Amino acid sequence: DVQLQASGGGLVQAGGSLRLSCVISGLTLDDYAIGWFRQAPGKEREGVSCISGDGSPFYVDSVKGRFTISIDSTKNTVYLQMNSLKPEDTAVYYCAAESYPAPFLTGYYSGKYDSADGDMDYWGKGTLVTVSS
Repeated sequence: DVQLQASGGGLVQAGGSLRLSCVISGLTLDDYAIGWFRQAPGKEREGVSCISGDGSPFYVDSVKGRFTISIDSTKNTVYLQMNSLKPEDTAVYYCAAESYPAPFLTGYYSGKYDSADGDMDYWGKGTLVTVSS
């Protein structure tokens, strides 16, 4: 069974930091791109960041310079370090995997797709991040 388990969410004040973890089992990371998505109450899901097997990171403009995605292949874990958090970062955060050539993630982060409602191969359950003002 493929499982993606996201954790690390919580309540933090604006300007604070959190590190999300996505522990992945049942698939080979070299064969997948891993993405972080978020969905705020009443809003559509949006992509946040993704990382390819060679470690190349991609970010949406709203988190550039504040969030850092990384991968630890020895632990089959993808991290999302979130600094300088803002109230508008409040959302449920999900990690998901797409097999290469990862057409949806490639298209989303190149600007080809506006919607994050794409076909990922596997989704994890979300972790809630709440940023208070």
